[in-house]
Amino acid sequence: MKHTLLLIFVLIFSATQAQLLQDKTEFTKQDTLRGSITPEREWWDLTYYHLDVEIKPDLKFISGQNTIQYKVISKPNKFMQIDLQQPMEITKAIQDGKELEVLVEGNANFILIPTKQKIGDLKTIEIYYNGYPREAKRAPWDGGFSWKKDKNGNHFIATSCQGLGASVWWPNKDHMYDEVDSMLISVTIPKGLTNVSNGRLRKLEDLGDKVKSHWFVSNPINNYGVNVNIGDYVNFSEVYHGENGKLDMDYWVLKDNLDKAKEHFKDAPKMMKAFEHWFGPYPFYEDSFKLVEVPYLGMEHQSSVTYGNQYKKGYLGRDLSRTGWGLKWDFIIVHEAGHEWFANNITNKDVADMWIHESFTSYSENLFLDYYYGKKASADYVIGTRANIQNDCPLIGKYNVNQEGSSDMYYKGANMLHTLRQLIEYDEKWRQILRGLNSTFYHQTVTTKQIEDYISEQTGIDLTEFFNQYLRDIRIPTLEYKINNEQLKYRYVNIVNGFDMPIEVEIDDKTEWLFPSSEWKTRTVETSDFKVDRDYYIYSKQIK
Repeated sequence: MKHTLLLIFVLIFSATQAQLLQDKTEFTKQDTLRGSITPEREWWDLTYYHLDVEIKPDLKFISGQNTIQYKVISKPNKFMQIDLQQPMEITKAIQDGKELEVLVEGNANFILIPTKQKIGDLKTIEIYYNGYPREAKRAPWDGGFSWKKDKNGNHFIATSCQGLGASVWWPNKDHMYDEVDSMLISVTIPKGLTNVSNGRLRKLEDLGDKVKSHWFVSNPINNYGVNVNIGDYVNFSEVYHGENGKLDMDYWVLKDNLDKAKEHFKDAPKMMKAFEHWFGPYPFYEDSFKLVEVPYLGMEHQSSVTYGNQYKKGYLGRDLSRTGWGLKWDFIIVHEAGHEWFANNITNKDVADMWIHESFTSYSENLFLDYYYGKKASADYVIGTRANIQNDCPLIGKYNVNQEGSSDMYYKGANMLHTLRQLIEYDEKWRQILRGLNSTFYHQTVTTKQIEDYISEQTGIDLTEFFNQYLRDIRIPTLEYKINNEQLKYRYVNIVNGFDMPIEVEIDDKTEWLFPSSEWKTRTVETSDFKVDRDYYIYSKQIK
């Protein structure tokens, strides 16, 4: 019975993870084209997108154009790489009124740039495209378009493409390192439906039997954060008075769910209050905050966070920590909105460093609990999630081939950060580090090294071996100890070279620090009472 229950929870946990790509062990040229900063990408910097797309739900067909504005930042390559995943296709590319040659290599399109372009030039290119985009079979874990209908038979449609890439449905520079500075999203759909995208609604156009919405994003946005959500929506809103003033919080839900949404979404301002305390001001005041109901579980689309948790507490009514604390709040509202700070504000340059998104955001779950229910509840929750950890491969994936690391980036990563909090000892200092990350790397793409260096500098602790152990190794440090004749002997095993993390222990009913390493150390004790503080993510083993 115990093993059956554990299997059920492992399956539940696996369903919380977005489109992870860590299983692949052999890579192709397509992986390199997708995952690296190719010569055809590096010479130009994104400044603006205008995505103008028409969606035909009955046909499951889309068509449109993306107008790309860019700045030449180095000696131009004769080709520009634009990504669009098959079976979608680019129909033409135009610059300065002239149609350009497009060479197709799988999902990468190389556009021949015939005109001379100088460093510093600001240029525009128009990319026209159409096709039947990949349909998500089990969104958000495989990605693409979700073509669904609500219980009244109305179209209920949404996009999700984390990991898989935004190029699954629109042409763009599909690499995390270069976020567009701002963006206009124009979406044409049949009249009677509503589209909700990122940012703020600028205008609605009546086109007879169609309607066109224009949503403007004034902040940098990562490609997979761009979305369309189409349904028989109604809207309600509130104003949150936050650290940076008045924040518009809008909620778009199916009209039949309006009453329960008004009650259930009270977790949203609670989330905002807790996360502004821990992480600093919400990063996108100019673009507002939205929760949008969708026909799948949910995703962290910037300023347009999608929601499909069936108006239940926990994860679809379940507690991923098995402690009871996970049923005090709506998992999707808290987790996906937490990504506004870690994923949308601070974004990894290479998806191999996706732990930056998922570890901090999973850790935000217990910080939410900490804010409202206290430190013990917070610890109970994050420690409870350790049962979900598999230790199958490192948290960091392979660079330059669009590969994420282990799904352990969620709760192994959260427990790593919880452990780090103990090492710092002073909670206010830890809070200022979390806030400092969001201010120092505000609206930036980053590497693991930048995050490691910042935390080491702010703590005054060389955390090289700490991060090597938890990010780059699958072993969990194990404290071996033996007590004989009033002597305690202890050491670490299953560690990387140089790992010597201090830990708090209870000896003879007193809390003390131990400083283990790979070598045996000895100290005198009065009794055999010995216990490692549960807040440290290590194993302990008494030996003879």
